[in-house]
Amino acid sequence: MTRKLALLGSAACLVLSAGSASADDLPVRKPGLWEMKLVTSGSPVPEMTMQHCTDETVDKEMSNNVSPMAKQICAKQEIKKTATGYVSDSECSVAGVNTTSHAEITGDFNSAYTVKSSSHAKGGVAGAAGRDTTVTLQAKWLGACKPDQKPGDIVMPGGFKMNVRDMDKLKALLPK
Repeated sequence: MTRKLALLGSAACLVLSAGSASADDLPVRKPGLWEMKLVTSGSPVPEMTMQHCTDETVDKEMSNNVSPMAKQICAKQEIKKTATGYVSDSECSVAGVNTTSHAEITGDFNSAYTVKSSSHAKGGVAGAAGRDTTVTLQAKWLGACKPDQKPGDIVMPGGFKMNVRDMDKLKALLPK
């Protein structure tokens, strides 16, 4: 159960970082099945690969649903278009842990994209000394969603499946 919660926490961070821009800021991903490989340093879960079935409606819903949550926990949430993609900077606080992060997003959102993020967290259970984490998300389009998948489904390691449209359930798992 602890591993599933850790994986859900990682998924929540991924959703917040990838979906917190307004619907007009980031391009909508090509509909279908995306493989997302998350490589993390400074985390008990160093690497995980998941699959996300998506369509235009789900991508827009993710931005619309996550933006209010990000506004509640983030004092700063900026995303800017650059010559090579996008840059995002944020300052957020959850359960007494203050986190500043910087992400660079490159790719075409049709076949592949990469998010390279670095963050510094301090306070809370982790302690006041702080902890640095780097995360690289490599996403690639695999094709059509599988017959048993519907848009929004995310299949985590070990086969654990959730749907991003159940965001309220995910919000309930975040520490207060």
